[in-house]
Amino acid sequence: MIQFTNSHYLKLKDTLTVKRPWDLIILFIINVLLTIPIFLIAHQNIIDLNIVWHLDRILLAVIILIIIQFLLIALRRITLILVFGYLIILTFGSLLGSYNFISVFESYQSMLYSMNYSPYPQDIIIDKLLPFPNKSKVLSAIEYENPKVRNFAIMSTQKYFKNVRGYQNYNTIIQCFAVFKEINTNWNYVHDPKGEEYIATASESLHYLSGDCDDHSILMAACVRSIGGTPRLIHTNGHIYPEILIGTKSDLETINYLIKKVLFVEESKGKAINYHIDEHGQIWLNLDYTAKYPGGPYMFEEILSALTLN
Repeated sequence: MIQFTNSHYLKLKDTLTVKRPWDLIILFIINVLLTIPIFLIAHQNIIDLNIVWHLDRILLAVIILIIIQFLLIALRRITLILVFGYLIILTFGSLLGSYNFISVFESYQSMLYSMNYSPYPQDIIIDKLLPFPNKSKVLSAIEYENPKVRNFAIMSTQKYFKNVRGYQNYNTIIQCFAVFKEINTNWNYVHDPKGEEYIATASESLHYLSGDCDDHSILMAACVRSIGGTPRLIHTNGHIYPEILIGTKSDLETINYLIKKVLFVEESKGKAINYHIDEHGQIWLNLDYTAKYPGGPYMFEEILSALTLN
């Protein structure tokens, strides 16, 4: 029987210890990766003093960098253990063909791009952390850059609402409504295999315009985003459905008129426009497969979680 002595422990500890200056280099790389998104959040939420050469922003970035570096050094051993553990998981992921180093890089790059152009970059971080059913599979299935998905969306804009005049500022939303009309007019609800949660990609659902609520939501979100709209998916009581961002309350007045008097006159006649207002005062319209017009009745009002595609 092999006895694990103190000398064995010290030898193992020495083997796993990162020598200087490599430990500081690793910590600094982690620091930079953390500082960039934190700076983007601070930049959007702190008043810009418009100082020459943006010195206030440079100072803000330096302060964030110093604070994070201090914390990482103070927690150096824990940080390095977590980093090595994460690298081991990614190595196994690469070998198994699942989440790997390239996936991490692409996700990080995509997150920074979205944060850079969002007035609320912290929401992107929150969305990534909040629980959402089959989140990674759903995000992968929303193939808004797939040519088949975009071509389908473009075909829909050619089929419906081409000749609406006088609403240039709402052209993208009108085109997204055309996508809604094409999908919801032809959608055929089909259950998943018994006892399983089957998640179809957007391009897969295009073949027969069929599937359950998450398949419909994925396809709608992919098509809407492929032509410039901002969709989000809502998880509620055993159900997932898509919504589209239309703007502020003043935009709602125009959209309400467009839906009820121009685009969906018969479908919305005598009926209410249903929407949610988020924490920033932005209006989101219901695009569920059960709705005959944008803003149609909800199946369930309660929101358990939301997945926004910026």
